[in-house]
Order: sequence, then structure tokens, then C-alpha cells
Amino acid sequence: MGNDIQLQHLDYLLALAAERHFGRAAARCHVSQPTLSVAIRRLEKDLGIVIVQRGHRFEGFTEEGRRVVAWAQRIVAERDDMLTDIDRMRGRLTVTARIGAIPTAVPVSPFISAEFLVRNPAASVRIEALSSREIARRLADFEIDAGLTYLDDEAPPGTRSVELYRERYVLLAPADHPLVAAPEVAWVDAARLELCVLTTTMRNRRILDANMAAEGVQYRPAVEADSVDALYAHLTGSGRATIASTAWLPTLGLPQGFSARPMVQHGAQPAIGLVVLDRVPASIVASALVEVAAGLNIEGHLDGW
Repeated sequence: MGNDIQLQHLDYLLALAAERHFGRAAARCHVSQPTLSVAIRRLEKDLGIVIVQRGHRFEGFTEEGRRVVAWAQRIVAERDDMLTDIDRMRGRLTVTARIGAIPTAVPVSPFISAEFLVRNPAASVRIEALSSREIARRLADFEIDAGLTYLDDEAPPGTRSVELYRERYVLLAPADHPLVAAPEVAWVDAARLELCVLTTTMRNRRILDANMAAEGVQYRPAVEADSVDALYAHLTGSGRATIASTAWLPTLGLPQGFSARPMVQHGAQPAIGLVVLDRVPASIVASALVEVAAGLNIEGHLDGW
């Protein structure tokens, strides 16, 4: 087995693991496809194993290859943490903080990113809207630094968290609809509307369905989408409605001509928080994000709703 494994080859391997296609992986790394293919073969030669199952195209990883990918994720993460720590010792972070957020929490992400950038003006932030399950996977694979997600029985294992707020729900409906005159809206009544809701891959949708079931309701949404922006786009001028988290409202506000009314609460309010991998040594970026989250008062911004 060779002892001169190049970190760049591990970067290429991780790109292939993410894209599962040689051409796209090469484009991601800004190299030609032959360059990437040669690098992967060199890595196989250095390690003395076959990593990639090859046919006319990428067909997956061998069992040994999957183990190498897992190690590569850890090694590259440690390298990135080392470089970040050097930045910190120089007095400034220049990294990109990678945050995966469930769609219902994306509207509150500016509270975190704004404070993070105030404290680290040379850094940047990338927000990706992901399902809670995808957040768990990407955290485990070191593809994101933190997640904004539900802190419940679906929370990622091996993580630590900071609770940010509790999710409360309101009906967003045209202001002239009779339901918005009520102080509180029952789910059975909301089910009769043309509702726009998130898709069933999203934890928020599963929570809404559970609330409907608690009142013995089966409903058929008019529109399903995988982002809050898409839900809003289907509301204005349509006569449709949605069941929104109050966390959307400080940033997105009410669609023109709409009003909000609280939904009946069934059970405990779901907690939303920032989650990071619980590992030693801790990631510099993750620790900085946790410090920011611990000092926020997002609940205070939601009290008016």
C-alpha cells in the first residue's frame, strides 16, 4: 500500500460520491473527466483496493470503496477544520458556513446568518432548503456544518442542539373568508378549503397531517410544494389558503389581501433548533454557529403573531 495519498484525490472521491457521475463530479471539481478518473485510479492503486464499480458509466462503490468514502469524509472535514482554525488564530474566519434548513425554518435563517456575519465579516453563509432526513444524512457525511430542523424523535443521532423556538400554526386565508373572523380555527374547518401545503417528504407536512387526524379529518390538498416560497406563490389572487408556521411571518409577512388566524393546538408545540455534530474536537464553524444560536431570541420576534 502506498503512503503518498493526496488529499486532492480524496476531494475528487467525495465529489464522485455526491454526484454519482464522473462528468458531473469533474465539473464540480473544475477539472476534466479524464483527470478525475485518473486520480481515482491512482487512489485505488495507492490503497491496493478497488473503490469504484465501473461499467459504461459509474455503477456505485465496492464495499471497500464505501468504507474509504466514509474515511475520506472525516479526513477532509478535519483538514477543513484545521484551515478554519488557522483562520481563527489569525483573527478572522473566511470560511463558508453551510446550513441545511427545513423549508419551514428557512424564513428564520436570516436571524442566524446576520449575527454570524456580524461576528465574522470575512466569512459567508450558504443556506440549503432540505428535508429533516436529508439534514441528518448530510450532517453525518460532513456535507453541512449545521442544520435548522425539528428537535423531536426524528432529530439526527450523534448531534447536539440549541432550541430556537416552538412552531405554532396559523391559517392564512383571504381576508374576506368567514373563517378568519374566528379567534381560532379548527383543523376540520381548514380541511374544507383549497389548501396549499408542503409535500409528504417534509416533517412539517407530517405534523399537519397528524393534527388533521386528531380531529378525524382526511383532506386532499389543492397544491403541494417543497418550499415555502412556492406555497406563497400559489396563494395571491387564487382564493386558496395554507396552514403556516408563525416563523414565516416576520420575514415573509402576509400575502396581499390575506389574514392570519391561530389554528387549534393539538399536543406539544414542535421545537425547532440548530443541530451540529457532537464530535471532538468540535468543528470551529459549528461551534461559532452554536454560539450565535444560543444568544438569539427568535421567540421574541414571533410573539406578535
